[in-house]
Amino acid sequence: MDIDAFFAKLDSYFDKNETDRIDPFLVASLEKAKEEEDYAAYISICNEMIGFYRSVSAFEKAYRASEDVLLLMEELKMEDTEHFATTLLNAATAYSAGGEYVQSIRLYRQAVQIYDRILPQGDYRQAGLYNNMSILLEKMNENEEAVEAAKKALSVIEKLPDNEAQTATTLTNLALIYFKLSKNEEAKRCLSRALALFEQGGENLNEHYSGALAGMGEACYRDGEYEKSLSYYEKALKLVKQHYGENMSYGILCENCAAVCGGMGDAGRQADYAQKAREVIGRVQGTAQ
Repeated sequence: MDIDAFFAKLDSYFDKNETDRIDPFLVASLEKAKEEEDYAAYISICNEMIGFYRSVSAFEKAYRASEDVLLLMEELKMEDTEHFATTLLNAATAYSAGGEYVQSIRLYRQAVQIYDRILPQGDYRQAGLYNNMSILLEKMNENEEAVEAAKKALSVIEKLPDNEAQTATTLTNLALIYFKLSKNEEAKRCLSRALALFEQGGENLNEHYSGALAGMGEACYRDGEYEKSLSYYEKALKLVKQHYGENMSYGILCENCAAVCGGMGDAGRQADYAQKAREVIGRVQGTAQ
C-alpha cells in the first residue's frame, strides 16, 4: 500500500474541509491495508482514525480503533517499542476526551513504563506524557498525584533549550492544582516564576501568559489583595481579547473581575463587569447552540 498517497489524500480532505469524506476513506484504506497484510500501514491508519474520531467526538469509534491496533501490535511483539507507546498515548487522549478517565490513565501509565525502558532520561517526550497525565489526574481529583506528575514534567522541561514558555506554562498548570489543594503560597511561587519567564519574551508575549496572569489574580484574591487581583485579571482580559476575542474565557474573567470589585466594595464596576460577563457568555453559548 502506498502510505504516502494515503496521507496526501487525507490531507487534501482536511485542506478542503471535506470532513464528510474522511470516515469512509479511512475505513476503505484500513480494509485495503488488511487485505494486503501491510501491518505498518494498518497501524498508521488506525492511529489516524483514533485522532480523527476523537476530534469529531465519535468516541466509540475511536475506542474500537484503539483496541484493534493495540491488539495487533501486541500480536506483532511490538510492546517495547516507541511506536507502541505513541499509540498508547493517542488512545489515552481519546479515552480522556470521551470522559473514560480510568481507562485513559491506565494507558498513560503503560506508556510511562515503556518510555522509562527505551528513552534516555530527560527526553522531551517524557515531559509531554507527564503533563498529559497531570491534567487528567487533576480532572479525576487525584490532585496530589497530579502535582507529582507536573513536577516530573517540569524537571524535564527545565533542562531543555529554549524552554521558557514551556516551563512557564507547566508552572501555571501546577499552580492551578495547588489551588485545588488550598496551597496558595505554593501556587503564588509557581505563578511568580511563570510570569517572570513569560515576560522574558518582551513584547512578543506568549498566548499562555494570560493564564498565568489570571492565576495570579486568583492567588491575590484568595489573600484579600483585591487591588492587585483586579490588576492581574484586567491584564489577562486585555491579552485574551487580543489573542482570541471575547470568547468564553473572556466572559469568565469578567465574572472574576466582578467578584473582585464586589470584595473591594465597588458596586459600580462590579455591575459593569457582571453585565459584560452575561453579554459575552450569552453570546458564546448562543453561537455554540
